[in-house]
Amino acid sequence: MANENVEFQVYNSMTRQKEVFVPKEPGKVKMYVCGVTSYDYSHIGHARAYVAFDLLYRYLKYLGYEVVYVRNFTDVDDKIIRRANECGEDPTALSGRYCEEFLKDMDDLQCLRPTHQPRVTEHMEQIKEMIDKIITNGCAYAVNGDVFFSVDSFPEYGRLSGRKLEDNRAGERVEVDARKRNPADFALWKAAKPGEPSWESPWGLGRPGWHIECSAMSSHYLTHSFDIHGGGMDLTFPHHENEIAQSCAACPDSNISYWMHNGFVNIDDEKMSKSLGNFFTIREVTRLYHPLALRYFLLGNHYRSPVNYSISQIEIASDSVFKIYQTLYDAEEALSAFQQGTETATNVRGRLSPQAQECIKNLRNELGTKLSDDLHTPTILNAALQDALKVMNSCSTILRKKQKQQHPSAALAITELLREVKAVLDVLGLLAGSTYAEVLPELVLQQFKERALIRAELTEEDVLRAIEERALARKNKDFARGDQIRTALALKGISLMDIVGTTETVWRPARPEQEQPAAPAQPNQSAAALQQEQPAAPSQQMPPTANPQQVQPAAPL
Repeated sequence: MANENVEFQVYNSMTRQKEVFVPKEPGKVKMYVCGVTSYDYSHIGHARAYVAFDLLYRYLKYLGYEVVYVRNFTDVDDKIIRRANECGEDPTALSGRYCEEFLKDMDDLQCLRPTHQPRVTEHMEQIKEMIDKIITNGCAYAVNGDVFFSVDSFPEYGRLSGRKLEDNRAGERVEVDARKRNPADFALWKAAKPGEPSWESPWGLGRPGWHIECSAMSSHYLTHSFDIHGGGMDLTFPHHENEIAQSCAACPDSNISYWMHNGFVNIDDEKMSKSLGNFFTIREVTRLYHPLALRYFLLGNHYRSPVNYSISQIEIASDSVFKIYQTLYDAEEALSAFQQGTETATNVRGRLSPQAQECIKNLRNELGTKLSDDLHTPTILNAALQDALKVMNSCSTILRKKQKQQHPSAALAITELLREVKAVLDVLGLLAGSTYAEVLPELVLQQFKERALIRAELTEEDVLRAIEERALARKNKDFARGDQIRTALALKGISLMDIVGTTETVWRPARPEQEQPAAPAQPNQSAAALQQEQPAAPSQQMPPTANPQQVQPAAPL
């Protein structure tokens, strides 16, 4: 049952203000999001849109709503036909292939599969029926096999975008057609051309125009009246404006309560564009950075704000997610070791520390207040979540030490904080795996390390050899060489971590250090004095991946 006590506010592009979300049917939500035109690999602008609406989908489900989420595929279009001709491939086969590649990208980004994912080619009958209704209602006309919507027949045209009809310029997406009654009229059906896919219709062989598909498929799955319609800001005009016009022309009772739009993606402060050469596909980014890093980066900006993608920003996001999963791994390992003893966390209820209680309270409060305020994610990723991770790290350290009198409280804190942190990560889509039980932090950490090696153009063996060489240099008191090795790896985003009290060194991904000019030597500082700077605390048993509480960065010697 939906939590009716939460006042969820969303920004409605139609009214240009935040409004309290009230579904048409209590406890149930119907939402439609415009999907991709499947002629190539999807880019990070697509990731921006579908991560944003996946968050909306997840949050509505978290609030207890029964959600029907529809996201379409445009699998017949001028771009698809043109690309297929260039590749010598059947248009349907090409679009089908890229539909599947898109789904792989969405799975990598932890985007839940929508309830329905209709394709244009599978809904020709619904499209033709809607076009016929629009003609019957006097809002469209046929000319030589083409069918055009008459914008003059819809006085409210422009109410979503705020554009006046006389301000619209013809030919912004297609060339001006002299057969149109008004240059702003748009195609509902296009007459067949040689070599193009086509379908039988009352107006002759042809295929749908771009806009009609979403009106037909949304009404088919959600009826003419539903709760949310979403997409990128670039779709506000003409696509969504035309959708409203043709949907109302087919059914005067057509009504969508909330129109939601996500912001653009810029690359290094410039608009992302193929012509500028700053165009990145999702696949290109996730080959070098974990998909969770890309999702975290996108969630670090409010969905309606423009987001500036840069290498430095994705590096920061990657480092942040790695630390989250390192903390989860360390906490689970420490708790597992503790629970193998005689006293388990389940036997120490009621002894949760005030600090842990405060963390849990703040986590719940921040998740509720921020997401209910038009999905305001940036703050959630900081503040309370980071405080909870710090407390988990402290408790993990306590469990590994011999302070047995503190063990029960620390174990209970870890147990409760793990549950709460994972719940937050799950709502945000940052929890790898479909259920808590499937989350394997060590696997995620390994995936981060694999991509760090790709970025560094190194293999695991290369790094291990460098660690061995550095250890030998340190043993021979060749501290300059040891420092040189550490610095060379750090410049490539490989951070060496010396395990306290041992001679062992492990590595982890990190933001690449900036190369610094060599500092002048200090003649009065001996190697022995420098050696004394290294920590000499008793060693602890190490997990496969280094714990920040147990290791220190390999310092220059």
